[in-house]
Amino acid sequence: MIGVPTSAGFVPPSPADFWQPLVGDGAFALTRPMVVMILTTVVICLVLVAATRRLALVPSRGQWALEGVYGLVRNSVGRDVIGAAHVRPYLGLLMSIFTLVLVNNLMGITPVVQYPTFARIGFPIVLAVAVWAVYIGAQLKRNGVGGTLRHLVPAGLPVAAVPVVFVLELLTFLLIRPLTLALRLFGNMFAGHMLLLLFALGGEYMLIHGGAFLKVVSIPTFAIYFFLTAFEILISFLQAYVFVLLTSLYIAEAYADDH
Repeated sequence: MIGVPTSAGFVPPSPADFWQPLVGDGAFALTRPMVVMILTTVVICLVLVAATRRLALVPSRGQWALEGVYGLVRNSVGRDVIGAAHVRPYLGLLMSIFTLVLVNNLMGITPVVQYPTFARIGFPIVLAVAVWAVYIGAQLKRNGVGGTLRHLVPAGLPVAAVPVVFVLELLTFLLIRPLTLALRLFGNMFAGHMLLLLFALGGEYMLIHGGAFLKVVSIPTFAIYFFLTAFEILISFLQAYVFVLLTSLYIAEAYADDH
């Protein structure tokens, strides 16, 4: 178990502690983050349906809160980045990504659950692949294969530099963008949760098993833990916002000539 003291002393948390199968083992195991993802998806759907079932000019608290989130995604990201003329088909995708990433990130500091789903690399990879498929599809639908490839090379570039720039931009377009999109989300949520575990379990160990000096040191350790927990709320929001913002930027390139 994570942080359980042994005869050798305190055992810090490790990446292996994030592997938590509930049923079975190996590649086909039902794991804890899978269950969290299923439950959060169901909860998000129920909340969205309940909040939008009876829309009113004078909104209820639920409708007001949902309209605030929708307004943030539509106005501050979708319209400003993709453009008002083209954003409508992508609003559902952007709203779904933002709520899914935000709620699952907040699961890392939610009592009882305390597991950020995107701290497992498989989840951000699947989400990044879905975004990749959308912006590739937008490019091909808008510009065709030839136009998409031509847009990879900026106009006015010296002829000798064209092959090098084309290969680099092609790699960025097809591989680096989805890879960095997934790794950015995974890295932030994994590192943040690892820090929380380290300070919580370290503070607990010093308070219960340490001498008088370590018991005193455990007080600032717990204080840092609570500070990091509050900070994790901000990180959860920022990571959801950055993921949606980058998704919008990639989609917007398909309509760059219209901006």
